[in-house]
Order: sequence, then C-alpha cells, then structure tokens
Amino acid sequence: MDIDTEVPKEKLNRAMEIVEIARRTGKIKKGTNEVTKAVERGIAKFVLVAKDVNPREIIMHLPALCKEKQVPLVPFPTKVELGALAGLSVPTSAIVVIKEGDSKDHIKEFSE
Repeated sequence: MDIDTEVPKEKLNRAMEIVEIARRTGKIKKGTNEVTKAVERGIAKFVLVAKDVNPREIIMHLPALCKEKQVPLVPFPTKVELGALAGLSVPTSAIVVIKEGDSKDHIKEFSE
C-alpha cells in the first residue's frame, strides 16, 4: 500500500486495535530504523507509517520493502497520533509489530 493512500476509518481503527493488543500481549518497535531492520530480517508482522513525515525520503523505502517481504503496511495520519498509539510522549514515524501476541488473528484478517 502506498503511503499517500487514504485508509478507510474502520481499517484504521482495526490497525490501531492490532497495535494496542500487540503492545499488551506481544512486542512492538518504534522508529524508521527499527521498522526497516525488522522487515529486512523477516520478523515484522505488521507496519504502520505516519503520512506527515518530513522529509519523505525517511520513509519512502518502506512500502516497497514491506511489499517485497509481504508485510501489511498501513499509512497513519500523523506522527503525533502514531507516537501516542505506541505509548510514547513524542511523535514517531513508524511502528512495527514483531511479536503478535493476541493480535495474530486480527493481523491475518487485516491481510485478507
């Protein structure tokens, strides 16, 4: 999925739910570098990327990388909201779920 793609509200809510469940019962990592490493190593299960990252070059490689590794990628409205979703008090450009925990079925559902 392209970063500029408009994501339907219900899909965005499901993506947020996946991250919240994974945060409680699995494991997530935050930041473009951590996301890139996780996808390259084949341990990424689900990726969210903020649409308002500047400069865009920081995240432009992620859609192609996720597509190549068959990892679902969801564009997220803002870095601030993404940071809050990750449990941070600062913005973040990207989040990756590396251990699904109880969100495994949700991710499978999302990918279909």
